[in-house]
Amino acid sequence: MKTLLIISAILASSLSGQLFAQHDHTAATNSPTNVTRSIIRQQLLNEKGIDNREVQMLIVDYPPNSSSPAHRHPCPTFGYLLEGELESTFEGKTRVYKKGDTFYEFSNGLHSSARNTSSTVPAKLLVFFVAEPGKPTSVLEK
Repeated sequence: MKTLLIISAILASSLSGQLFAQHDHTAATNSPTNVTRSIIRQQLLNEKGIDNREVQMLIVDYPPNSSSPAHRHPCPTFGYLLEGELESTFEGKTRVYKKGDTFYEFSNGLHSSARNTSSTVPAKLLVFFVAEPGKPTSVLEK
């Protein structure tokens, strides 16, 4: 609980907005839809209450009409939509996120769909993971 409060404070100080539930996808980098991601910061944390956790911040680009495959994140995941609009289904609930919306996705929840429904406008998502070093941040659903 203390760890989650610290993580929430870190996120709140770097991103202002609402917390919802939603997204990322490591495996989508090889997707034929050309969804790409770029890690923009990675930091190992060894502070009291957050021992041996690594923070990764990355940008996920969704070209028009693209989507990511069903997946899970084995770590707490936060996100902030920088550009465009995404339709996301997490744990059976579908939401539409617009520029400026934020979300929280609890560990191992099923993210069955994330897609850019626009045929002309790309979407860009900033994702913030708090993960164990050397472990994947996304796992494809079989």
